[in-house]
Formats: sequence, structure tokens, C-alpha cells
Amino acid sequence: MIQIENLTKRYGRVAAVDGVTFSVPAGSVTGFLGPNGAGKSTVMRMLTGLTPPTSGRATVLGKDYRDLVNPGSRVGVMLDASAQHPGRTGREALTLAALTVGVPRTRVDDVLRLVGLTDDEAGRRVRTYSLGMRQRLGLAGAFLGEPEVLVLDEPANGLDPQGIHWMRTLLRDFADRGGAVLLSSHLLHEVQAVADDIVVIGRGRIVAQGSMAELVAGSGSRARSEDDGALAVALEAAGHTATLTPDGVVVDVEPADLGRVALAAGIVVTDLRPHGSQGLEELFLRLTADDSREVAA
Repeated sequence: MIQIENLTKRYGRVAAVDGVTFSVPAGSVTGFLGPNGAGKSTVMRMLTGLTPPTSGRATVLGKDYRDLVNPGSRVGVMLDASAQHPGRTGREALTLAALTVGVPRTRVDDVLRLVGLTDDEAGRRVRTYSLGMRQRLGLAGAFLGEPEVLVLDEPANGLDPQGIHWMRTLLRDFADRGGAVLLSSHLLHEVQAVADDIVVIGRGRIVAQGSMAELVAGSGSRARSEDDGALAVALEAAGHTATLTPDGVVVDVEPADLGRVALAAGIVVTDLRPHGSQGLEELFLRLTADDSREVAA
């Protein structure tokens, strides 16, 4: 349902997006991951016709977004939940969107119920909304036209744990009924819980893509030791890619191989295991280490 082929966006000599190719089929959720500034939002803006590509093509439902007849009725988009007029009520914002899309006003009540905004909350000015309420309003707008495809940028931002669980169930149900979801999020545990496929982007290029099971299964080992810094240096010297994280050293080898390197270097390992439930987070940290603004202490 979404097809992105060799998509590139340049600003002068800077390539914000460089030759990105991936697809989002019907009945699936694709997690679109990357550090800040990696190019995720630019890809989504090109997909939805807000930014023209320098080269390549992004299509949804077989066409460029701008060529779809009444795209709001077929593609639900939420790129910035704060992009609502602060002086309007939530209901007014949705009613205007309904008139634009051409759906009955009764649909406004349907989506308000869907996202859990009460009549009282819908009657309040958007300027009084919390971040989580703005997110729910943005999701209501995305679902207004009963879409076949969802394109969502950080939809869980500001939601409490119950809200995040609700959103995950909502998106999973949408995909299971045949919809396609492109989901950008920094909440990696939630992405791991809902996504079928993953695309990781760094410095405008795809650094990994595949099914969740494939990527997590191939993510190596994690170890803690009496000197994690020395262990990382020893692993790098042995030709492996090692990354220091708050939970230890992440490396692209099996636990037995990591143990042999530690033994040869005389480093005492206190915890050694394959990637478990945090595999996606550790995979992300390793793949995007060059783009990180943080420096490991």
C-alpha cells in the first residue's frame, strides 16, 4: 500500500534523505526508526506531498499522494499533533476536517469515542489540551475519513502508559483488518510490541530493514563486566562492532565468542546473554551509534 523507491531529498549539497527504498504492505505495521535528524520526518513529508523529492518516488495506494482523489478519505496522516488552531475546540477542529474530507458530521462523534475524548473535553479549546489530549485529537483526525493507510509520526508522544497500550491495540486492530501503518516512534519497546517490520534510518540512509523477528534474532549478545570500557575495546580489537550502553556492552557476536574474547583479555564478565526483550533497543543503539548526540561515559 505504501511504496518508496530510491527517494532522495537534497538541500544544496546536503542529502537529508539519500536513496531510501522500502514498502509497507496491507495488513501490517512498519516501524520507522532513527535518531533525531536522520530523515524520518522528511520521508513522511515527501510521502504525503508536503515536500517535493529531489529524485525517486513515494506512492500510497498506487499513486502519488497528490494524485489521489480526496486523499483524506483514504489516508490518515498525523505528522504534528500540535498543528491545530489553539482557539478552536476539539469538536470544531474535527468538524472542519469532516467538511473538508466530505464525511458526515456524525463521524466526528465516532472518532471522538474511538480515541477516548469525552464530550466535555471535545468542547474545550485546544490551547487548554495536554500533550496527550492533542495526540488523541490528532489520531481522531487521522481516522476521520475511515482510511486504508495510516502515516503517523510519534503518535504516542505524551500518552500515559494506559494510553500507549490503547494506541498499540488500536493500530494492531487496524492492521489486522487489512490496513497499512507506517509508524515513526522513539518508544522502541512499544514499536517492538506492535510492528511486523522495521526500517532503521541513519544520516538519510537505511541502515537496516526486515521483519522484527529477523532483526532481533540477529542482534548478537549483551554483557556486563567489571570493566565494560575495557571489554568494548577488546571486542573492537578482535574485529567486532561493540557499543557501550547503560545496560552493558552490546556486540554483534554470539555469547560464546564474546566470552572467549573476555577470557583472553582477562576481563571478568558478570552477566552474559543473547538479546532478549530489549533486543530492538540494543539493535537501534548499535546501528545508530554514529549518529548519536550522546557520548558514552
